[in-house]
Amino acid sequence: MSTAQKTGCVEPLPRYIRPDASIPEYEEILAQLQEYHRSLIGSSHYYIRAENDRTYLCRILPGGGKIYFHAIVDHEKYGIAEDELEEAVRLDKGSFSTPGYYPVSPHIETKLRVILDSP
Repeated sequence: MSTAQKTGCVEPLPRYIRPDASIPEYEEILAQLQEYHRSLIGSSHYYIRAENDRTYLCRILPGGGKIYFHAIVDHEKYGIAEDELEEAVRLDKGSFSTPGYYPVSPHIETKLRVILDSP
């Protein structure tokens, strides 16, 4: 990830870091997600993040150009239970090389597509 530098009188945008001060592997996550046709639902790429005995449904939103926003999604809003996220993590065969990140399961993909891909 490149470092932002000050140009003229404009301050660079802050880089996002985790509370433990490590930098998330956003570019690597996006590159891996783009290899899985299941992850692109609507206009966003969806994935599961597992951390500290919790699972989160996340998405990457294109922000224009090479800018992407990573967001945690309220999975219950889409009818996805916590157990379904945990099962997707448990059944994954190590699809992503980045630890703690998993593709959505076919079951979760179907639920998201019904809501997000329908006209």
